Amino acid sequence: MRKHVIMAIALICATTMATAQESRVYETRTVKSDILKADRSYSIYLPPGYEESDQSYPVLYLLHGSGDVHTGWVQFGQVQNIADKVIAEGKAGPMIIVMPDAGSVRRGYFNDIKGDFNYEDFFFKELIPHIEKTYRVRSERRYRAVSGLSMGGGGTLFYALHHPELFAAAAPLSAATGSWSVDDVKKQMGNQPGVTEEKMQQYYRRHSIEGMLSGASESELKQIKSIRWYISCGDEDFLSEGNSKMHVTFKKNEIPHEYRVKDGGHTWTYWRMELPIVLEFVAKSFMQH
Repeated sequence: MRKHVIMAIALICATTMATAQESRVYETRTVKSDILKADRSYSIYLPPGYEESDQSYPVLYLLHGSGDVHTGWVQFGQVQNIADKVIAEGKAGPMIIVMPDAGSVRRGYFNDIKGDFNYEDFFFKELIPHIEKTYRVRSERRYRAVSGLSMGGGGTLFYALHHPELFAAAAPLSAATGSWSVDDVKKQMGNQPGVTEEKMQQYYRRHSIEGMLSGASESELKQIKSIRWYISCGDEDFLSEGNSKMHVTFKKNEIPHEYRVKDGGHTWTYWRMELPIVLEFVAKSFMQH
C-alpha cells in the first residue's frame, strides 16, 4: 500500500511539474500607441518554463499576411504546437514569439506614403520597447529576429533592410518583395490625393530592394551582410518571381543568404511546413558558433 501511495504522489508531482513547464500563448494583449492614436493588439508565445523562472529569452517577431490579424499565426499557423515540438526536440532553444496586428484599421507594416498612419514607426519606437519592458526579453541585437509570410514577409525584408543594426536573423516567407520600379509605385499610389512625384520617389527608394542597397552606406551594407537570411517561397506561389529576383539581387550585392524554392503555393500548408525550419534557423543566430 505504501509503495502505491509513493508512486501516486510521484505521478502527481511529475504531472504538476509538466503542467508548470507548459508554454503559454496569450492571443490578445495590447499596447497603447501614441503614434497610431489607438491601442494595438498582439499575440505572444511564452516558452515552457517562462512562468517558473527569471530567465531572459531571445525574441522572434513573427508577422502575419494580408487578410489576417495578430491571431493568424496562432489560429492557422499552429505556432504553439510547432514551437513546443521544435524546442522539445532540441532543434531550437526557448524563445519568445511576438505576433503584432497589422491588419486592423489599415493594412500593412510600413509608414503610409502620406505620413498619416506610420505603422513602421510604431513597431520600432513603441512595440519593441513595450515588449522589452513587459517581458523578460534579451534586448541585444544578437537575440532579436524577424520573420513573416506574404505581406509579413515583405515587412520582414524591409524591416531588416531599414534597421540591420537591430536583427541577427531575418526569414521572409513567400514575401511581397516591394516595388521594382517607380512605375510600380505610381500604379499603387499615384491616384491618391496629395501623393506627389517626390513622395513616390522617396517611397520607391525606401521600399525597393535595389533602391535600399544602392543607397546604403558601407557600414549599413556590412550590417545587412551580417544578418543571417533565410528566404523561402513555393514553386507555385504567385510571388515566386519577386522572390527569385530578390535572390538574384542579393547575390549581385554579395549578401550571404539561404534561398529555398519548394513544392507548394501561397498557403498555410506551406508556411506551417516552413515554421519549424525558421525557428531552428533563427535559434542558431541566438547561439555562439
